[in-house]
Amino acid sequence: MADSIVADIETVGRLRAVPAILEIVSTTTGLRFAAVARVTGERWVACAVLDKLGFGLKVGGELEVTTTLCHEIRGAKAPIVIDHASQDQIYCGHPTPRQYGFESYLSVPIIRRNGEVFGTICALDPRPARLRDSKILEMVQLYAELISAQLELEDQSSASRLALHDALETGSLREQFIGVLGHDLRNPLFSVISGLRLLGRLPPGQDAQPILRQMEQSCTRMSRLIEDILDFARGRLGGGFQLALRPVADLGAELGRVVAELAASFPERRIESDIRFGGSVACDPDRIGQLLSNLLANALTHGRPDGPVQVRAGMADGGCVLEVTNQGPPIDPEIMARMFQPYTRATRGGGSAGLGLGLYIADEIAKAHGGTLSVRSTEATGTVFTFTWPGGTSPSGV
Repeated sequence: MADSIVADIETVGRLRAVPAILEIVSTTTGLRFAAVARVTGERWVACAVLDKLGFGLKVGGELEVTTTLCHEIRGAKAPIVIDHASQDQIYCGHPTPRQYGFESYLSVPIIRRNGEVFGTICALDPRPARLRDSKILEMVQLYAELISAQLELEDQSSASRLALHDALETGSLREQFIGVLGHDLRNPLFSVISGLRLLGRLPPGQDAQPILRQMEQSCTRMSRLIEDILDFARGRLGGGFQLALRPVADLGAELGRVVAELAASFPERRIESDIRFGGSVACDPDRIGQLLSNLLANALTHGRPDGPVQVRAGMADGGCVLEVTNQGPPIDPEIMARMFQPYTRATRGGGSAGLGLGLYIADEIAKAHGGTLSVRSTEATGTVFTFTWPGGTSPSGV
């Protein structure tokens, strides 16, 4: 409800006619305080204010709703007009005029198309005023209808903006997927096709292993690209990553296998690992391994070739931590700001090392475990990715 009220205040603030309406109401009636209020069953909040009286209420200010006459107007969906409260047959003994110190008062409900009362246009003054015997009420009612119509138009405009944003995002994703199919998958597929052609032309007895190894690497790359796309689709479009949580007695061994696999793929690089878990860890070990694989591959690809990549993991502060560090120049702040967004690569050029989904997927895995993935990058420390998660018990809500 609080967020809704804030949004309503902002919406009224965008209606350019409202300040002019309050000025006309005040000038025409002689009432020196006028406002547009959002009124619910629990709250009275000022969305727009004209205060020539020194009443002291500002935009966003609140009154106890049950002490206001707007509370009654909301229930009856009918206006209230008071010329002289202390002499009025109905309101002479009413606590509201005494509490707020007014004699003259006018309030008209702002009713939405669906019949809901948004709030009121209200005005008051300590001095009596002739409000009943004129066209004032009819005028203010027309203004209330105008504000209601503008609120409807604002809602439609917001819905159109949201639909346009969704359409643009869908179009962007479509282009990205087409790019994947047209470029990223085409290259390794072409390599496999070329390998098959070479095998077909090999003379009998010639060693085919180099060609087969190249084809295997290309197939592995295609498999990783497809898995990244599927993970992206599940995470972005399918309601989040699904985990197979269980107590893992030796998560260190699982992560050690990941390090060994990457070390074999990057034989020229040095990986220093310190992985120690003192007990059982609640997690999805395959997903944690995937997270480490993505972080480690990123570090090996973008880190300084002659610098070591460090992997540290274990228990810390009642939870678990996994950290991957590589040496090299600090990451550009512009790239850091969108590091975990899909299709972002750690360098401006991007290269052809992958789709730019690895860090996004790692971040989604971290969130699914109830944890956080953060990054810092300085000349002194290098680039450090840190994943922390509860680990001791199954994360809630997964």
